[in-house]
Amino acid sequence: MVTFNVAYTAPVNRAGATPTLTQAQVWEGLKLKVKRAQDFVPVITGCEVLSEETLPTGELQVTREAIFAPVNGNPGRTVKEVCVHYEPCRVVFKQEDGSSVMNLISTRPDGGLLLSYVFEWRHPNVEAGSEKASQLEAAHWEMAKVAVESSLNTIRSMVAEGKIQ
Repeated sequence: MVTFNVAYTAPVNRAGATPTLTQAQVWEGLKLKVKRAQDFVPVITGCEVLSEETLPTGELQVTREAIFAPVNGNPGRTVKEVCVHYEPCRVVFKQEDGSSVMNLISTRPDGGLLLSYVFEWRHPNVEAGSEKASQLEAAHWEMAKVAVESSLNTIRSMVAEGKIQ
């Protein structure tokens, strides 16, 4: 078994990017991403919300199935995820195999916003140190970058189109 812990962070408002996004807008985008992941992350081709509930602690919990496309010779798959919203800055996704993902909005000392995706990918059928493990690790690092950047692009487009206020 092998587990990859991967994280990628990008500034929300790079020089020249318009419109400038607020934390509230990025948060609204992350909430939409839970229900329509395919609009935000290219490797996800579909998403079905199975249930929504408010936990006793007040957080929104969404259970969904996300359909992942085949990547680098790996077959596509449907993954059930329990997604908990920790307003206004974090969503945690737990998968049945123990893998997890966190989307996090944070602030630099100068006030600039950052968006980070942190992944813990578990592969019970892959041997540590194998060629397959090396390929998967490289793919996960690339996917982390693409997921953050494409999410920011989608949120920015939604703000520009008036879909997010």
